Amino acid sequence: MLLSLEPRGQHSRLMLWCSPLLAAALTLACGSLLFIALGHDPLLTLHTLLIAPISDGYGVSELLVKALPILLCALGLAVAYQARIWNIGAEGQLLLGALAGSAAAVHLIDWQSRWALVLVLGTGTLAGALWAGLTAWLRTRFNANEILTSIMLNYIALNLLLFCVHGPLKDPAGFNFPESAMFGEASRLPLLTAEGRVHAGVYFALLALVAVWVLLQKSFIGFQIKVLGLDKRAAAFVGFRHKRLVWLALLISGGLAGLAGVCEVSGPIGQLVPQVSPGYGYAAITVAFLGRLNPIGILFASLLMALLYLGGESAQMSMNLPPAITQLFQGMMLFFLLACDVLILYRPRLNLRWARRAPATHVQAGAL
Repeated sequence: MLLSLEPRGQHSRLMLWCSPLLAAALTLACGSLLFIALGHDPLLTLHTLLIAPISDGYGVSELLVKALPILLCALGLAVAYQARIWNIGAEGQLLLGALAGSAAAVHLIDWQSRWALVLVLGTGTLAGALWAGLTAWLRTRFNANEILTSIMLNYIALNLLLFCVHGPLKDPAGFNFPESAMFGEASRLPLLTAEGRVHAGVYFALLALVAVWVLLQKSFIGFQIKVLGLDKRAAAFVGFRHKRLVWLALLISGGLAGLAGVCEVSGPIGQLVPQVSPGYGYAAITVAFLGRLNPIGILFASLLMALLYLGGESAQMSMNLPPAITQLFQGMMLFFLLACDVLILYRPRLNLRWARRAPATHVQAGAL
């Protein structure tokens, strides 16, 4: 190889925390060049993407609504990623949570008790945890790679949701639209303000934020999870149960993703529809790394990601930009974040011996 990477003897902890800011700046710079190439004023487009969506109270409420599922999924992923368990299935776990919670809500439409909401939320959370439990079982029983199994389960979850919304859960009075009946009032999350769609799910997100921070920073189980992520052999040597920690991390991750899904259907949507998630589970992966697997960092990263979703929708309507603009910004941000991390942890090294040897090799190959 002409270029190789060698580990730096010491790396700056400050630079590790500053690299998300550098990645965001590089994303904005490359995004501006892209807008110029598309024939748009970059300053006006960035204003439409990042400032206009939250210029009033309703926009701020929409920001919180979109940040809620991303935050819950990313907090769960942070627990798994601290143990180096690469759960890519938050999207499927969110969809299963929404599906199971909707099935419970449809059968409890006539209930007037607030216990209906408790049952709906509990069912969705449990479904997400059990869906992640499939990945944990395949990992601990057959040593299957959790990246492959969790991402394949996403497609199964999506098709299960589509089957149910076109079949058993389809509203018979819904004019043949693929959607469930509207949930009963007792199964809906109450709104926090008269204006906007902010609902009580915000409290669950804040509670999960505190719980995950305490788990990872102040508990012995969190210490075991971190040790497992740093060195599996060391964790086994001191007696930490590897399989139990894998199950615990994935169940927490799946449970929080399931809670995100059921909060979506019982909150702003109020029914099960095929478009429950525009990719919140996948965006949460970027958010988890952008927040450095720290709950506080994840909170700010989820707000930024929600702003990109809002800005992308606004840019589509007002400037006729393509719908993929949000995914493009997410991809660029993750790419630049990983690139910054690589350059902080590793030093690029030019292999001069390879460079001198390459022309001779080329001549010999041409002679042959």
